[in-house]
Amino acid sequence: MERRPTIVDVARVAGVSKSTVSLVLQNSSLVKEETRRTVREAMDRIGYVYNRAAANLRTSNVGLIGLVINDLRNPFFTEFATSLQMALSARGYATVLANTDEDPRIQAQVVAAMIEHGVSALVVSPAYDDDASTFEAIARAGIPTMQVLRKVNPHVDRFPFAAPDYRNGSLLATRHLLGFSPRRIAFIGGLPDRAVTQERMAGYLQALDEAGMEPFIVSGRASRAFGREAAGSLTRDHPDVDAAICFNDLVALGMMSGFAQIGRAVGRSFRIVGFDDIEESSQVYPTLSTVRCGIADFGRQIAETVLAWLEENRPPQPERLTAVDLVIRESSGRK
Repeated sequence: MERRPTIVDVARVAGVSKSTVSLVLQNSSLVKEETRRTVREAMDRIGYVYNRAAANLRTSNVGLIGLVINDLRNPFFTEFATSLQMALSARGYATVLANTDEDPRIQAQVVAAMIEHGVSALVVSPAYDDDASTFEAIARAGIPTMQVLRKVNPHVDRFPFAAPDYRNGSLLATRHLLGFSPRRIAFIGGLPDRAVTQERMAGYLQALDEAGMEPFIVSGRASRAFGREAAGSLTRDHPDVDAAICFNDLVALGMMSGFAQIGRAVGRSFRIVGFDDIEESSQVYPTLSTVRCGIADFGRQIAETVLAWLEENRPPQPERLTAVDLVIRESSGRK
């Protein structure tokens, strides 16, 4: 997919600064006529089209990046968005942020609005159940776009994908729990038809297969409420389950709350490992063992990747997985 020319491209061709191009676009009297003519010729040569609506949303030396997030209520996504936005700001770019609340209709709406306002690039953590209209609109607009944290559109040649290595995370977590010789390890949370659930579950399934243990999967929303309910139902209906990998930290924190209510000791009677390492996981009691995804660093890396695409015409590799590690705390017990 050929990207749309930006003022950075105009500046490079004209041999001037990005600020000078912006001044020309605003018809500023500070620019000499000869420089103005050079910039206009460069715009014509590369096919740059000025979008005045976008100019109203940014200062004279700032580019605009669209950031679309599926669930900003989840601290994991909030930390990613904050990190990315701060990294872009440090490089002189403004961020337009939208939360879709896992609704593909809202996603299509906000992406269309961002395209109309002339964003230079998009970073999308996509909602599921999208009817493809979002990415079709982006493709028509020719805007450089990355899928992050979850992959919905399979065309990674046009929409590169990056995420932490979820599979390895659950593999590390499950092997850790197997070291305590549990009777049965469950995987709790996540909707089964979603790729991100399958990825986060893959290492769990691999480790149990290696150990000759049958998996036990309890699917559901990735929320505290579901985790709390799961704690009660496991204790009541499946007393042989004495350890769990959770889809994310929210589910794990909900389980810990549910076990506290019924008086079951987490870390001794039941061992739990979460996923994501949100800030709260190290501040609850008992502290939560979890898979650390390094989401703040990941946000900064995505910012650098997108800017290299825009400013240096270096497209990202189609797929990239970043390293994760296991943080062992009190909820899974210590050897």
